[in-house]
Amino acid sequence: MPSCSLVSVLRRMHSTSVRINVSTPEDLKRLAAELNTTVGNAVTLAVRALRQDRIGSDLHSPIGDDEELWLDADLG
Repeated sequence: MPSCSLVSVLRRMHSTSVRINVSTPEDLKRLAAELNTTVGNAVTLAVRALRQDRIGSDLHSPIGDDEELWLDADLG
């Protein structure tokens, strides 16, 4: 069974600070508790959901003239 030393685990961990609204940490803690996960993972999930929402919005918007020309192009 492979073993990991604490040093090797700590080397893989990254930490970044960001400025957030004073109420946001408590919101994150509540969300993490509801999801039965860590605050860090709740942030990761929230960012992923926001990305997915933006992709959905992009896909829902009408295509542009250049995109329509590309879609109608003759492939032969």
